[in-house]
Amino acid sequence: MDAIRAEKKRKWNGNPPPPAPKGNRYAVKHGLIPLKAAVKGLGGRVIDKRTTLGKSLARWRSELITDLGGDDAVSTQQLSLIDLAVKSKLILDSIDVWILTQDSLINKRRRTIIPIVLQRQSLADGFARYLAALGLERRQKVKTLNDLLNDHSEGADNGSGEKSEPSSDSQPE
Repeated sequence: MDAIRAEKKRKWNGNPPPPAPKGNRYAVKHGLIPLKAAVKGLGGRVIDKRTTLGKSLARWRSELITDLGGDDAVSTQQLSLIDLAVKSKLILDSIDVWILTQDSLINKRRRTIIPIVLQRQSLADGFARYLAALGLERRQKVKTLNDLLNDHSEGADNGSGEKSEPSSDSQPE
């Protein structure tokens, strides 16, 4: 017991303790900073498309591209905005899950909202700006002349009056 007291006395001599080691993660509470750093550093490669989360984000991305008129109608700038929107959606969904698991969103000592709620709101505003820049209306894919001709020729083959064979249900008596 005396050894423990001696150790505590030796550590606290009135001076502040030494700084934390480099790469200290003691203050990381919600994981937003590491998630943002991973997404920023690795981009889309950090999202594993074999997982449920990766599959759902890939599905959302493809649905967004479809709503904008398909792969042919989306420009390179729009693709970069779509990638930013997908990453923002990943971060927002992760923050939402963390926020919903908290007992309270109020810092009782300071009587304020915890900072992650405000950071989440700024990320949500950015996400809304990405979607607004892409356009909120659904666009139909414009059919080309070749598509129309192919559709017309397929319709003519099916409606050419081919005779259908009698069904096998009717048996001769």
